[in-house]
Amino acid sequence: MAVLLGVMVAASFGSGDFLGGRTSARSSTPGVLVIVQVTAMLAAIGVALVVSADVSTSDLSNGAVAGALNVVALGLLYLGLATGRMGVVAPITAVVASIVPVTYGLVQGERPSNLVYAGVVMSVLAGALIGVTRDEHTSAGTNRAVLIALAAGACFGSSFVFYARTSPESGMWPIFSARVASVALVVVFVIVLRITGRGVAFPARRDRFVAMAGGILDVAGSTLILIAIREDLIVTVTPVAALAPGVTVLLAWLFLHERISRIQFGGLAVALTGLVLIAAG
Repeated sequence: MAVLLGVMVAASFGSGDFLGGRTSARSSTPGVLVIVQVTAMLAAIGVALVVSADVSTSDLSNGAVAGALNVVALGLLYLGLATGRMGVVAPITAVVASIVPVTYGLVQGERPSNLVYAGVVMSVLAGALIGVTRDEHTSAGTNRAVLIALAAGACFGSSFVFYARTSPESGMWPIFSARVASVALVVVFVIVLRITGRGVAFPARRDRFVAMAGGILDVAGSTLILIAIREDLIVTVTPVAALAPGVTVLLAWLFLHERISRIQFGGLAVALTGLVLIAAG
């Protein structure tokens, strides 16, 4: 169950990151985020209505905080990917994003078997290896990319923690409140940019559909993460979900014909080993 959920989350987030990163490279990150988050909010309404729930103010507020952290993380990630420093941003973001919720889960009392611990470590390592690419930019640019990645990973990981603070009775409504907060934050950001005289380039018509697809995949990943957390699987699922860069790399190989390095192939092998260990545990 944990492996299946984790792989599904990685596929959703990895595909969404690929679409969002590609669209951000052709337009501005704020413009892409507006479309992604509005689409995700509309999709979240459907998800929330399908599941019966008894939601409280606390559940909605925790979801809203998770959504705000998530959109900040997405903005940072798209910014990092759009600058062409995927080899720096993707692996660091993945590792930090998994360490934060794993630490939270252990503090809350989750105690998986030793095999699962070994699989978790290998999954985190694999997420780092898969995201490694050659970076020919200056050291100053690399330092900036590292800071972006650390911030993005911390925000992603913290958003998972706030989802974990919601009650199972609340259904999927925390996902909806998360998207409302995300949309509000992005709109305020765009307004501030326009007031300060900075232009916001929205994607062209074709790219808008790509960004919309990214929004649907993003809310799908968030929904699956919430389901996993409520099954007390945060320690095992989030490291598997951290393999999202592998999906991004594979999509770049398939559609952009980017080469996969030996280190990345090694990361894929480590990832498979980690998945086997988690399943066996």
